[in-house]
Amino acid sequence: MSFFPGPDPLAGDKPACDAIEHLIVPRTSDIGGLQVRRALPTAKRRLVGPFIFFDRMGPALLRAGEAIDVRPHPHIGLSTVTYLFDGEIKHRDSLGTEMVIRPGDVNLMTAGRGIVHSERSPENQRGHDRSISGLQTWLALPDHKEEIDPIFSHTEERMLPHMSDDGIKARVVIGNFEGSKSPVSVFTDTIYVDLNIAPGKSAPFAAQWEERALYILSGEAIIAGDHFADNQLLVFRAGDEITVTAGPQGCHVMLFGGAALGSSRHIWWNFVSSSKERIEKAKEEWRSGRFDIVPGDEEEFVPLPEG
Repeated sequence: MSFFPGPDPLAGDKPACDAIEHLIVPRTSDIGGLQVRRALPTAKRRLVGPFIFFDRMGPALLRAGEAIDVRPHPHIGLSTVTYLFDGEIKHRDSLGTEMVIRPGDVNLMTAGRGIVHSERSPENQRGHDRSISGLQTWLALPDHKEEIDPIFSHTEERMLPHMSDDGIKARVVIGNFEGSKSPVSVFTDTIYVDLNIAPGKSAPFAAQWEERALYILSGEAIIAGDHFADNQLLVFRAGDEITVTAGPQGCHVMLFGGAALGSSRHIWWNFVSSSKERIEKAKEEWRSGRFDIVPGDEEEFVPLPEG
């Protein structure tokens, strides 16, 4: 018996089609030869559960003379989640962490009251062509956790639950999905699942989460007879059962969402907070050099943007 029970979608099933609240096409930018698509936040939607930021990195081929070199920069009020499909990134932060992120690993950095980090291509990856592909998302912290001490955690790919059955492959990155629970610990009810669906096969996206979305990484997703291409974000209405069917080439998607925060969030540059005053304070702290430095990466930093 499949652990992915659920009926196939019916073409023209209007109630299921209506379950799509927003369709978002990310805006694209080029950062040092790496194409990045930003799906959240947008004018249509600021948050999905705790997710306030959703970036698709690549897929891209970095040439021998190219590298990822994101200089030290600050964060407050959020957790960053870095998750790669291909390539490697070296993370350093002001806690003294130094960690190479590899495909399938979960790099979770909780900024709380403030942290500084850098993201660069590892030394052994420079000087030759290599591919890079992944996601970076931000989880806004609940009100009572916004000012906690910063924390870093890293979970290797082998520690995450994997499920495979009848053309469906899933890795539970955060939360619970179809009876499997990720060991990654976060502060609110969160779902984040890496899902591959073989051509013509179907998988459910249950209605148990208050807010849910699906990002199509590759291939074509079919929902209630409607076809959706890659690099589109679908935000679903609460309470509706969803069935995702793969098109002729199959599809690779990320399911994500969770409980609504229950209060609004302000976002400016790398700062997230329920308070505009707290963001102004963080600006001044960075401008005046009161954030901690990143050991081993002290020579450079990203200046505070103007305006």
